[in-house]
Amino acid sequence: MSENQIEDQMRLLLVPLEDIVVFPNMNVTLTVDVGDEDRVLLVPKHDDEYAKVGTVAEVTDRIRLPGGGRAVALNGLHRGIAGAAGSDSQGRLFVDVEERPDEESADGRIRELEREYRAVVEEILELRGDDGRIAAFVRSISEPGALADTTGYSPDISFEQKVQLLETVDVRERLELALELQRERLALMQIRKRIQDDVESGVDKQQREYILRRQLDSIRKELGEDEGSVVEEYRTKIADAEMPENVLEQAERELSRLERMGDSSPEASMIRNYLDWLLAVPWSKRSEERLDPQFTREVLDADHAGLDDVKKRIVEYIAVAKLRKERGVEIDRRSGAILTLIGPPGTGKTSIGESIARATGREFVRMSLGGIRDEAEIRGHRRTYIGALPGRLVRALRDAGTMNPVIMLDEVDKVGADWRGDPSSALLEVLDPAQNHSFRDHYLDVELDLSEVLFIATGNMAETIPGPLLDRMEVIRFDGYTTDEKVAIARDYLWPRQRERNGLREDEISIPDEVLAFIVSEYTREAGVRQLERELGAVLRKTATTIASETVEPPVEIDTDAVREALGRQKFYREVAERTAVPGVATGLAATATGGDVLFIEATSHKNGDKLLLTGQLGEVMKESAQIAISTVRALAPQLGIDEEAFENRAFHVHVPAGAIPKDGPSAGITMATAIASLLTGRPVKHTVGMTGEITLQGRVLPIGGLKQKVLAAHAAGLTDIVIPERNRADLDEIPDNVKDDVAFHPVMSIGEVLSLALEEAPVESNVAL
Repeated sequence: MSENQIEDQMRLLLVPLEDIVVFPNMNVTLTVDVGDEDRVLLVPKHDDEYAKVGTVAEVTDRIRLPGGGRAVALNGLHRGIAGAAGSDSQGRLFVDVEERPDEESADGRIRELEREYRAVVEEILELRGDDGRIAAFVRSISEPGALADTTGYSPDISFEQKVQLLETVDVRERLELALELQRERLALMQIRKRIQDDVESGVDKQQREYILRRQLDSIRKELGEDEGSVVEEYRTKIADAEMPENVLEQAERELSRLERMGDSSPEASMIRNYLDWLLAVPWSKRSEERLDPQFTREVLDADHAGLDDVKKRIVEYIAVAKLRKERGVEIDRRSGAILTLIGPPGTGKTSIGESIARATGREFVRMSLGGIRDEAEIRGHRRTYIGALPGRLVRALRDAGTMNPVIMLDEVDKVGADWRGDPSSALLEVLDPAQNHSFRDHYLDVELDLSEVLFIATGNMAETIPGPLLDRMEVIRFDGYTTDEKVAIARDYLWPRQRERNGLREDEISIPDEVLAFIVSEYTREAGVRQLERELGAVLRKTATTIASETVEPPVEIDTDAVREALGRQKFYREVAERTAVPGVATGLAATATGGDVLFIEATSHKNGDKLLLTGQLGEVMKESAQIAISTVRALAPQLGIDEEAFENRAFHVHVPAGAIPKDGPSAGITMATAIASLLTGRPVKHTVGMTGEITLQGRVLPIGGLKQKVLAAHAAGLTDIVIPERNRADLDEIPDNVKDDVAFHPVMSIGEVLSLALEEAPVESNVAL
């Protein structure tokens, strides 16, 4: 250290400034107590770290603040380098200071830097829209060191940059640093100005993206949505989701990709959507099942009348699950239940799904599959497609909020197929207990365990369900309700619901069971109860109108006259006796997608021809049945007492009325043969007899399907004798007891037995020429 430097040292009070930098020639007021000191050293401080260089400042004024506080006005003189430190008796910190005022220099390089600095600052002031005062202040500064220190006034310069500028004692180096900082500032301001004027004005793409991202990052940090917080939020959610190990690995892999590429990448939104869906699956959530068979049966009985087969199967499922849990049997992921309810519309297939969920304590989700043709509806779209989404099963689990809901696959028999794939094939894996524990959605691309889901599929006809899919289902048939069951349903469910919907109280209106039975028999002809509910609604609306208009006083009891006034004339008639009064007409039984039905088959003939004419929109199988019937009757003509010459040069016409409705199937075979035999013998068919069965050329009667639906339709139509194939005798166990009490069943093996049961003993005159 030189003698001059030793002489320049003096001992000054150290005043630390937290995150503040004071430059020479600055005037500041600080709320500090400096005692009687005339000069102090102002040193910037950040996180307990002091700058190496401070500013020697002169106390120009002492200010007393309200409340007894003190402040001082200080004027920065020049730089000072802190040396050895020590405390006085009052605990104040004093340091040895080497004062370093700026050296005067007429160096050409400094003058050049000074000119360039002034030019840059003027450009900055021009971009900022300065009114000229700051520019005049800068022009008034003649010293190069003081000029460089004006950079410290800029609000865009960071604390670290200001400290760096303060610690640069050499004037030339300080000017170079100040010029560099101001150039960066000018470049930033120019880019901002260009973006504001015109984003597409030719600014370099990288520069524009850089500044936009800087601004975007600043905005997100202010909103607490910066990239780090988003990633951390996902990391927290993933940790809380309790995912299976393979799913957790996939989620962390995608999160790492998001973290690496940044939130501004175009693919970031796709990754975030994927993570959102992955988190939407309730991996660790399950409903607490109520494994009480007795309670389950009570709930099902309270919600639905009849449907005993379905109720028994659900109770069995609950009972088995209860035993396995009580006895500690390990859960078999390949033992799931896939129940399929097949039956006509309006029989309660969909609503019983909600009852099953309520009885078991599970969540309920309904998926309507009717008309879907895209395989991606089940499995989801692959993530390579824009707008890709998971399949309906993943969405169903999200909506349920648990991994063990009751999922109802409604109208599974109406799933279509086209060039986009076959959804029914995708359902093969879903509805197979041996496979669905590892179902893989195309979008999520991780294994989903569906073995805990209770799947309930519904449909109107099993024939339209693909064979491999039907093979995986446990089919329970809904064959419709008897009249007594419909009356019970109407009394206990439909009537109260419609009464409430029409604003009536229980004490204002009532209806006897006899009137309900009257509505069922004369105004409805269906397997379910939807039309019955509509008719009851019409009766109640009519009554509600009279009560609201005060034309009648409650309570009101509905009778048959009130029903006829509300619903009009009778809509369905028992016309079997009238239709079968002439030879050539037989009563058959059919099963359709909407339930059982009674159909009449009419036969007539005329001379001068040998053709068989079939009308009534018959399908190919039914046409073949008619041809077999003619051949069978002709082969058995001697046994039936029919003259062989009756078939010579004669054309036959077989018609099945309701010609607008397509009909098909072999079960009308014996009915056609009976109609033709009745025509040729002149013996009418008994009006109490209905029949169903397939016929062979040898006259044998083969079994048919849908017997229960057909019997219920025959019972509703007033038939009391039903001819069925012998091999369908076992199916009579499914027939309700009250129907068995009203109907006599006649199992037969040959067409001869059919004719002996169906035809009247004596022929009658007919207007049909033989």
